[in-house]
Amino acid sequence: MSAPKSIRNFCIIAHIDHGKSTLADRLMEISGTLEKREIQSQTLDNMDLERERGITIKLTPVRMEWKGVELNLIDTPGHVDFQYEVSRSLASVEGAVLVVDATQGIEAQTLSNVYLAMENDLTIIPVLNKIDLPSADVDRVSTEVMNLLGCKKEEIICVSAKTGVNVESILDAVLERMPEPKKLSKESILIGHDDIENESEVTKALIFDSQYDTYKWVVVYLKLFSGEIKKGDKLEFINTGAKIEALEVGCFRPKYSPTGVLYEGEIGYVVTGLKTLADARVGDTIFSGPQESKIAIDGFKKITPYIFAGVYPVDTDEYPTMKDAMEKLKLNDSSLVTEHEASPALGYGFRCGFLGLLHLDIVKERLWREYSMDVIITSPQVTYKVLIIGDKRGDYPRAAPELIEFGGRTCTYLWISNPEDLPKPGTYIHIEEPIAKVEMITPNEYIGNLMGLAQERRWVFKNQTYLDANRVVLHYEIPMAELVGDFYDDLKSLSSGYASLHYEPIRYQVDDIVCLDILVAGERVDAFSAMCHRARARMFGNRICEKLKEHIPKAQFAIAIQAAIGGDVIARETISALRKDVTAKLYGGDITRKRKLLEKQKEGKKKMKQFWKVSIPSETFVNILKK
Repeated sequence: MSAPKSIRNFCIIAHIDHGKSTLADRLMEISGTLEKREIQSQTLDNMDLERERGITIKLTPVRMEWKGVELNLIDTPGHVDFQYEVSRSLASVEGAVLVVDATQGIEAQTLSNVYLAMENDLTIIPVLNKIDLPSADVDRVSTEVMNLLGCKKEEIICVSAKTGVNVESILDAVLERMPEPKKLSKESILIGHDDIENESEVTKALIFDSQYDTYKWVVVYLKLFSGEIKKGDKLEFINTGAKIEALEVGCFRPKYSPTGVLYEGEIGYVVTGLKTLADARVGDTIFSGPQESKIAIDGFKKITPYIFAGVYPVDTDEYPTMKDAMEKLKLNDSSLVTEHEASPALGYGFRCGFLGLLHLDIVKERLWREYSMDVIITSPQVTYKVLIIGDKRGDYPRAAPELIEFGGRTCTYLWISNPEDLPKPGTYIHIEEPIAKVEMITPNEYIGNLMGLAQERRWVFKNQTYLDANRVVLHYEIPMAELVGDFYDDLKSLSSGYASLHYEPIRYQVDDIVCLDILVAGERVDAFSAMCHRARARMFGNRICEKLKEHIPKAQFAIAIQAAIGGDVIARETISALRKDVTAKLYGGDITRKRKLLEKQKEGKKKMKQFWKVSIPSETFVNILKK
């Protein structure tokens, strides 16, 4: 196989459900990559879950050819929770096809993906899709795109991915407008080796994804920036230090297609022979050459879980099965972060970090579908920063590695996502919560509704901009903790489904964050504890107490359910005692006989309440915590 004369690497970006995967189907069909009989709806979406929900969860690469030029396409997800997949794709290409629905126009995720593409200095080709629909408004949406990108109307390509109308124009535009693959500078390749004449002697490739295959083991997806990789080459991972032999080298058509060699600028895969993905991290650099030139390529942003939740098996005996399932799931989802956790109420489980609520829901669904695991998920929590006096890095497993100076004292930051890990009040200086930049795009008639929603969630209004005469973008800063609950559902409800949302964590900010404890008969129940803002604590506590009252069975004595901050009870519900008629056997006589029996019963209940512990059935935890 000879090196290709010309290469174009690009990805497709868009808001969810604007037609990325359908467009990818048509491009593969028109370019002859797959025959029409081989193409099904959403061909590049490999998971059943992706097809059923109509969304892309994992990025998928494919190689095509058009007019003698090699095209490497990466299909990307559109939902905000899978933004990390998009950022990985953009770091591996030189251009992006921006797809906008001609019936809906620019949405929140369209904006965020455009900003990401601009940050990566990519060439953007705007495409209007679904022009075959009766409700398509090409002129209005074209104006929105021109205002966003600053392009001319003739640069916008109008297509129907479903019918294939004008899709060939996209392939022609990719050849004409997009640049050849980026090359590393000679100085960055031949560091300290002026005696080497040819930089192709140094091989450097960036890993943008990795998969675990049952038969091939770890397979890395990479973009080759310099040199070439052949089957049998000895390679090294710069960051992890793992050394491998390339057992198979190839490209995606869209399944694995061995080629024997990858050339500079190409996108492909390498079968590493490794058995764990820990040695082949996404963002690492594959290298071969002089050790002095072993400098990693700048990758993409590190995975940062936005929310955390406890995940436990419904049946505690199934923990070993769940542990095995979690390990396998992590092999195909590099953005899932897990650590072992034990709860007195729920048994052994995992503390998992997710990129958003949809990501959490997808993980739960995959555990059920692929591994038959029914799980309990505790209330999602964001990660807080707690500032504690002194060098406490050795005392807390999630302490930040660096020390800071605060008020003339040496302090340590702790990362807390579990209320049980919070130090006792008085031992820390303050708590900081994550703040997100929020963009909501809505028709004009729903502006008041969405402003009211933001006001309820401790908002800071920044500004608003108009896309056109009928649609506006509302810009806010809102605490992440206010977004991980029912914010998205409320947004859709208040806008009749027309509004769209994008959010991105931007900083941490000091606020009045407290730990809310739930007590049942005076005993603290760790599973229901949560960290929240003091202003929202009473509402949250009332809600949990009411739910517990519905699900905890009655006992022979009254059971108090309380929500407390430290020693202050802020909400309470009482489950009344079971009443037994102890005077039923009396059929006459003095009233004192009846009083005597009632007093005896009262004393018994008092003693029982003092020494008896309320046992909360496992079904109660399932009913309240299960999502």
